[in-house]
Amino acid sequence: MPTFCRHNRFIQNCPICREPEREPAARARAARAPRRQGTSAARAPGLQVRRAERAADDGYRSSLTPGLRASADAERLAEELAFSAGRLLELAAAPPGLYAAVAREADLEEATWLAFLLAYLSPGDGDGAFDAIAAAHRSWASGEPADLAEVVGGPRTSHHPAQGGETLLAYRAWAERAGSQAAALAGDAGWSPERRFARAYERLALPGLARSARFDFLVALGRLGRYELRAETLELASADPTQVAAKRVFGIADRLLLERRAAELAAAAGVPLEALDLALWNWARTGGGDPRGTLGAGAGVLDEDARHRARAALGL
Repeated sequence: MPTFCRHNRFIQNCPICREPEREPAARARAARAPRRQGTSAARAPGLQVRRAERAADDGYRSSLTPGLRASADAERLAEELAFSAGRLLELAAAPPGLYAAVAREADLEEATWLAFLLAYLSPGDGDGAFDAIAAAHRSWASGEPADLAEVVGGPRTSHHPAQGGETLLAYRAWAERAGSQAAALAGDAGWSPERRFARAYERLALPGLARSARFDFLVALGRLGRYELRAETLELASADPTQVAAKRVFGIADRLLLERRAAELAAAAGVPLEALDLALWNWARTGGGDPRGTLGAGAGVLDEDARHRARAALGL
């Protein structure tokens, strides 16, 4: 027969009056209980959470980067700004690997499609940086899906095996609705390069296409001379690694203020605003102990002049 306690509950359900469970039984029940959402067990597949290392506070302060407290962190930021600015110069003057094919391809639709694959899959580092993308590539005119069965993307890839070709199919459907890729990206002939970039970025909200891929796709097309595109903001998005890094560097979470402070830093360092995208991403990456993601850029791409300007702007 169930027994009631002085609190008018079944005694086994009363947290005060029930007998304490033996330790093994309590552990067994906890092991069987489902974890709540938000715990490590409920993380999305492929999501990795790492604690970023910070250099020791040595009294460094800069009004441009109020989140930084160590000159070593500021030095790394100057290095990454110089690398990213140098990569943009390389894309415009002597594009490496498959970027050169995008620049010289006579058919704009084929060039745009290859640029999209480059942004979506992401080039790797070192020798063979473009091999996986070249193997997956199928011409736009053929209508054949890219071969993603064995593809291993680069450090900023948007592709995950579980999503298959969903994103590429969504991109083709997006282009077909506009009549062509060129029509979808070019928009109105009277738009400025900045407005064209913003509108194209907004329209490229496709399933499985990360912010970094959308942004770099348009940056590359602009730098390679295929479209008149130029970023006016970083298009920061919630939980994106570049935004997370921006919050640390600029010491604030508000998106509008992050964009303003990013523009101020770019102007003071004399680098294109677009350079801050990869620079911030790499700054967080190297701060966590990982190597810099080069996205196929050449070994000597770092812009020393930009590095000197960035160091001067940061007061180093």
